[in-house]
Amino acid sequence: MDDDATHSIIEAFEITYSHQVYFTEGVFSESNDLLARTIQKISSADRPRVFIVADAAFIEANPGVTDRIERYFDQHREGLRYCGLLELPGGEQLKNKPEFLEGLYRLIEEKNLCRHSWIIALGGGALLDLVGFAASTAHRGIRHLRLPTTSLSQGDGGCGVKNGINYLGKKNFIGTFTPPSAVINDVGFLESLPEPRLLDGMIEAIKVALIKDRGFFDFLQGRAAAVLARDFSAIREILECSARYHVLHIARNGDPFELTSSRPLDFGHWSAHKLEVLSGYTLSHGECVAIGIALDCIYSHKSGFLSKEDMERVLKVIQSYGFRIYDERLATGGSGGRSYSILAGLEEFREHMGGQLTIPLLRGIGEQFEVNEIDTGLMESCIEALQAVEGTFQR
Repeated sequence: MDDDATHSIIEAFEITYSHQVYFTEGVFSESNDLLARTIQKISSADRPRVFIVADAAFIEANPGVTDRIERYFDQHREGLRYCGLLELPGGEQLKNKPEFLEGLYRLIEEKNLCRHSWIIALGGGALLDLVGFAASTAHRGIRHLRLPTTSLSQGDGGCGVKNGINYLGKKNFIGTFTPPSAVINDVGFLESLPEPRLLDGMIEAIKVALIKDRGFFDFLQGRAAAVLARDFSAIREILECSARYHVLHIARNGDPFELTSSRPLDFGHWSAHKLEVLSGYTLSHGECVAIGIALDCIYSHKSGFLSKEDMERVLKVIQSYGFRIYDERLATGGSGGRSYSILAGLEEFREHMGGQLTIPLLRGIGEQFEVNEIDTGLMESCIEALQAVEGTFQR
């Protein structure tokens, strides 16, 4: 077509988001109005409808919580219209089975929830992902608020802007970038967690320290004993710092919706995501990230970037928090000429993120950089080295 016959209308516009993450205690207590105040402050409608989707395991582990929720909304009934609570099983099954998403869409219709309504997700990362995805796609967007109930979601995932479900055997294949209207973290929710799930959030704190702040890593090294003793003041301090780094990265790095190929917050995650699938999700996300971080630290060292001293220190700190740094499924046989199935995670990571392969590595603790190629032969030797050193740094 002749350029003279081409006409354009090009107008740039911006949308401002306010990413709000709060830490509190007793969010449903009669003396704490943070939840009600937050909803009313943001709402564009008088007395908006509010519906809660909750993790059934959390409800069971916290007797009386549904009564406290009902009393709370009854106390605030002049400003909020409480429409009930749905319990769903937690865990990755929520994101693997389409009937859970379909059920939420039907419920949104039955409860007459609209763009001025609120859906509150009360649970761990998988439930937050599912509810966030349903809320962000029904009616092209219903406000959603997160009440994370796991350490992993309070310090990391729940503070993010992503929602998704699994499809075609791939983690988060379908999803959206839709920031929650607010996130409220109540450290009291963590008290009913068994030790492995309480510790899961610590590995994401270790991750963000490794890529952002050596001083925070030093701090974490000195808090392992307190965390293992369930000192919730220490746990809250760690999770607040971790959440702050994640929120600041989203808000200030210039790429909140991940339009580029750079993913520093995904350090250790290319193998972690694949390992979750290879384990049939019997390994938690935190357990897989611990192994993924350990693997990429050894690779950073063997590539000549990370000193042996720093590598060994990282492995020791990971294990001091009770994590394993190796799983036999790392070394299961692969296809297409690959020795190990885990290496397929590299291409899946690239495909999911888009663009060229971009893997975060370390030059030092708190010194992250990125590479666009991975020597798979060297990575295979790192897997074997990881198996050999697993028992060396036990707490």
